[in-house]
Amino acid sequence: MLRTHRSRRRLGVALAAVALTASGTGGLAALTTTTAPAAGDAARADWARCLTGSTDRQAVFARAAEVSGVPEQVLLGVSYLETRWDDHHGEMSTAGGYGPMHLTLRDLGKASGDGAAAKGEGGSAVEGSTGTLLAAADALGVPVEQLRTDPVANVCGGAAVLASYQPTTASGAPRAWTTAVARYADAGREAEATTFVRQVFTTIRTGAERTTDDGQHVTLAATPDATADTAAVQAMGLPAPDDDVSDCPASLDCLSVPAPYEQYGSSPSAYGNHDLADRPHDLAIKYIVIHDTEASWDTSLKLVQDPTYLAWNYTVRSSDGQVAQHLNAKNVGWHAGNWYVNTHSIGVEHEGYAASGATWYTERMYQNSATLVGHLAHEYGVPLDRAHIIGHDQVPGVDAAHVKGMHWDPGPYWDWQHYMSLLGAPLVADRRSGPSDVVTVVPGFADNPEPVTGCTTAGTACPTQGTNVVYLHTAPSEDAPLVSDAGLHTDGSASTTGVSDIGARLAAGQKVVVALRQGEWVATWYLGRLGWFHNRNAAGDAVIRPSQGDVVTPAGATAVPVYGRAYPEASAYPAEIPAQPVSPLQYTLAPGQSYVLADTGVPTDFYYAKTYDDSLAGDHTVVSGKERYLQIWFGHRIAYVKAADVAVHPG
Repeated sequence: MLRTHRSRRRLGVALAAVALTASGTGGLAALTTTTAPAAGDAARADWARCLTGSTDRQAVFARAAEVSGVPEQVLLGVSYLETRWDDHHGEMSTAGGYGPMHLTLRDLGKASGDGAAAKGEGGSAVEGSTGTLLAAADALGVPVEQLRTDPVANVCGGAAVLASYQPTTASGAPRAWTTAVARYADAGREAEATTFVRQVFTTIRTGAERTTDDGQHVTLAATPDATADTAAVQAMGLPAPDDDVSDCPASLDCLSVPAPYEQYGSSPSAYGNHDLADRPHDLAIKYIVIHDTEASWDTSLKLVQDPTYLAWNYTVRSSDGQVAQHLNAKNVGWHAGNWYVNTHSIGVEHEGYAASGATWYTERMYQNSATLVGHLAHEYGVPLDRAHIIGHDQVPGVDAAHVKGMHWDPGPYWDWQHYMSLLGAPLVADRRSGPSDVVTVVPGFADNPEPVTGCTTAGTACPTQGTNVVYLHTAPSEDAPLVSDAGLHTDGSASTTGVSDIGARLAAGQKVVVALRQGEWVATWYLGRLGWFHNRNAAGDAVIRPSQGDVVTPAGATAVPVYGRAYPEASAYPAEIPAQPVSPLQYTLAPGQSYVLADTGVPTDFYYAKTYDDSLAGDHTVVSGKERYLQIWFGHRIAYVKAADVAVHPG
């Protein structure tokens, strides 16, 4: 132990030129590694012990902790928050980070949110760059490329950097390493650093266990008495929170980036990029819609500030989970592509690209997003289930003509199972007693690498990674075609495994009715026809869980229509407001079919908001009707049926 401590102290001196500054700016010093002194031979000899031996990731973390003096719980906790211990196959993250410790390499002067990173092969000089990857290369005496691609070197390098951030610490107590943990967050604001510290120490207290993307099983045993020293974070002198944010948990230190409500043309209807309202007093907030931006952070913020574009309520940054608020929840953003859902939802965008999956959907993003969404759900009474915490891909088309153009984000690579657990609403069996045909789809994620194509080139297989979906076939066989979606495949052709094709997918958290079973295959009603899915994931676990729920069937002997919005009957509209058509989708609910009831409290209303200055008679008015609707699970998306058309039975 004494030898390990001496090694770590030498490392602290060696990395001083590239470690965080004592002034508490929160960022790495803007220096190239050519200005940093090389680590001593003795220190590098110690690190050689870390680099050799078993490649089992659990053993590597233990070895790195021994050599560095960083408590193993701290090393595992930091890595979990950065990458959930994943290697990502040596690919760079959106913030220019690599490997389980997310060691960064950035071009000075370029925005990390756009994925800019220096491309150096050497271990001691990458001119014009900075980051923990370079600091680790100097400490270990290995090439940058090895730290990028070798998980063993990456973990050792991350331990070296953590040790350098608190070089006077000899304690084995996790609390004593609070400052090092905060500095590793590379945070620009006090609340952001504090949030990262709290999330790391929560992970240390509760423990964690998972199988990584490259098949490594890692466990962090719970340390129930581990607490963070938040006063140490405050002593770093980071900037204070933004006082202009109106609705955000204090721990997230949200930025205020207002979306403009302004007129940009001569017409009263030429305004943007949202509508004023008084929710939830005039319109109930029923949903929180999870999006991805399909753009970088910088581009996303520019778009939401453009009055000629669209607005949503919040954006979450990939690299560190930073949250920006754009709209007060009382106002209606234009984000979901369905006006009815817009008027009853809060839109939360996440920096990233759905086809890139885990490259963008980071653990810090998941955790901060869940903190935000949990806060909003509690404040506005939104149920924490997958019928109300929905993806953009679950929002229905407003009518048959608009189904094909609806969005598919956040896509098959968003880890719904993990996200709902973070919200305190895990996807588990919830049947209280007795038999039922209602089940919840829980396919796993890392152990559910369903085939997906077209992430970069149409028809080409995407990189293998965890997915949140199971595919539905026309028969109980993997060789049978996928079921067809009449709204997406208007020619009647089968759905595909294309990354954007949701036509034959059940996603994690959806509830369905078991219609038939054949061996390990289960059939359910899906968009008006039977679809079969294999009830086993790659790990051999069942993908459905017995669940509570009522089911909906046609009330009579004929098929009933299905709707994408719950608009009032024509007689409910005053003379000055045009009645909105109640147009069904191209699907029906036929006799003999049954779907799970998702919500009985569906508002029947239409928000008439057409102009910037209320120049039209009745403008900015909520029209409420007497027709009653029910929300059902229907295909991949949510949908509505008229209560008078259906019968509700215990599941």
